[in-house]
Amino acid sequence: MRRRHSLRIRVSIAFAALGAVLSLLFALGIWVAAHDVSQRLMDETLSAEMADYKARRARNPESLPPATASLRGYLVQPGTAAAGLPAPIADLPPGRHELLLDGIPYRVAVEEVAGERYVLLFDETRQQRRERRFLVYLAAGVAFITIFATLGGVWLAGQVIAPVTELAEAVLRADPDKPPRLGRAADPGDEIDRLANAFDHYLARLAAFVERERAFAADASHELRTPLAVIRGAVEVLSDDPGLDEARRERIARIERAAAEMSELTDALLLLARERNAPVDTPCDAGPLAARCVERYRPLAAARGTHLQLEVAEAVLLPVPPALFAIVVANLVHNAVAHTRNGRVLVTLDRRQLVVADSGSGIPGEDLDRVFDRHFRGPDSLGAGIGLSLVKRVCERVGWQITLDSPPMQGTTATLGFGS
Repeated sequence: MRRRHSLRIRVSIAFAALGAVLSLLFALGIWVAAHDVSQRLMDETLSAEMADYKARRARNPESLPPATASLRGYLVQPGTAAAGLPAPIADLPPGRHELLLDGIPYRVAVEEVAGERYVLLFDETRQQRRERRFLVYLAAGVAFITIFATLGGVWLAGQVIAPVTELAEAVLRADPDKPPRLGRAADPGDEIDRLANAFDHYLARLAAFVERERAFAADASHELRTPLAVIRGAVEVLSDDPGLDEARRERIARIERAAAEMSELTDALLLLARERNAPVDTPCDAGPLAARCVERYRPLAAARGTHLQLEVAEAVLLPVPPALFAIVVANLVHNAVAHTRNGRVLVTLDRRQLVVADSGSGIPGEDLDRVFDRHFRGPDSLGAGIGLSLVKRVCERVGWQITLDSPPMQGTTATLGFGS
């Protein structure tokens, strides 16, 4: 996606562009008008000098053509050639012409009266030098106006954007529990007030949503924990019955494992529903907790002919709630065991990471980037597609990194990095 500049910069650029365009158009208009006036003045000067010379010649036929620093005149009588008349001028028709002689620009006036040709040459060097100097002044004016428009745009953008910036900062500081009043509901004034009122409405809805979430979490905590405690208590009582045979004890053990999973899942979901900055009372002793999760899936691994092994290199204390770590380990181990038959699952734990490596069927390359999506199920999956998405949510919540490596037909390695 193309990166967009801030609104302040865009307004400043717009003002600078507007100032540059308007000043250029204004300067162009002045230049065209000034050049036209200059041409008219030269033509009027030539006309006046031409009329004066013809009048003097009417009074005195021996009168000489004008000859000054910027004006030269010639008289061409029938059948003769004027002395010193440049060759390019001899064939010019009557009227006004532009001519360059020896690198000098001239404005030429040619008239014919009674067979006589009157020619006047006006040297435009000074006039063009003045026009170039005037053009420099115009360019400086354009640059000054552009700079002034830019500075004005920066200042004006700051004044216009300031209420929006203040509103954005107020929204960022807003507490969902106690949303502030940002706008004026009774008298919504300008667009900023209307935007603030819209934010007020949104924050009020957000506060109501947060309150509903907390109420649901509290109700779920009570309504789910109580029956789970009853189930686990009943399992303990049944397990103490000496008359149970091995098959019934195995069924009771499965009920106990399912109740433990439900309890951990409930705790994890309730923790995820809380605020992110909720403090952790005691750190999680990861080693024993990982061992309990591994032991829970050992019967499933044995039933699939898979060897499940845990290696803990050192004591690991994590600053996270135990329920979150347990739900991550349980899901990773369960996925590894469920996709491995007559193979091996190795779980290793140290202070840097938890690694769950299996020798199972692996994950197809086209599915590897989607396994953490909610409700995504692989071709051999029997679950609802929530386990790994829940793992991803927990990792995002506590700042862990989860990666999967699955070479074709070589199993899968899940690496849970604890970061710093």
